[in-house]
Amino acid sequence: MKGEFLGVLDLVLKVLATLGLKDYRARIGVRDPKSDKYVGDEAKWALAERQIEEAAAEAGLRYTVEEGDAAFYGPKLDFVVKDALGREWQLGTIQVDYNLPERFGLTYVGQDGEEHRPVMLHRAPFGSLERFIGILIEHFAGDFPLWLAPEQVLVVPVSEKQEDYALWVAQRLKGAGLRAEADTRPERMQARIRDAELRKVPYVLVVGEREKAEGTVSVRRRHRGNLGSMPLATFLEGVLREYRDRLLESVF
Repeated sequence: MKGEFLGVLDLVLKVLATLGLKDYRARIGVRDPKSDKYVGDEAKWALAERQIEEAAAEAGLRYTVEEGDAAFYGPKLDFVVKDALGREWQLGTIQVDYNLPERFGLTYVGQDGEEHRPVMLHRAPFGSLERFIGILIEHFAGDFPLWLAPEQVLVVPVSEKQEDYALWVAQRLKGAGLRAEADTRPERMQARIRDAELRKVPYVLVVGEREKAEGTVSVRRRHRGNLGSMPLATFLEGVLREYRDRLLESVF
């Protein structure tokens, strides 16, 4: 069980690291020895509790052991994450389950040729998905990294003369798998850029007559301002790496 538990633990830690959620602690839920509500063999419970604690220690986790916090069907490891306001929330959970394999009559044939009862692991790297998304919104204050942003790139033509080029650039970006649009509203260019900032769009590409003639884009990154002009292919290569590698910061 320990080997499987470590594999699931690695998944949960990968999720938290990818999202930049660093302020968390682990909580191991074990039996209350005074209670008779638990199902399963006591020796198996003791083995599972010991292996969970060994796995947490091997992973370098900061953890506590909470007596009586186990479910009636098995011990567990919870991740308690702090949000932007310092409040703690339980998110990922790895739960050992002795009950369901018994109730469903699950068996496997071991190396000895005999049937054995498996132990089930519940793998929930996000915990409650609704709670996880709520914490994520507060963690980033809605200012998501590129790969999470609902709108990733906005193309803004300087005037109506570059609208065709702006639409073509947006189509190229969408064709590469990015969430991109062209803002061709009859508003001043600065107003459209400001609207994109308010919507927390990570990248704004401004295209004028020079960019249209050269096949380039003038890149603006949220919080970093104007990054200068570059060929569309160069921007596309960098932004796709940022997207696919799930980077938290700009590559430019």
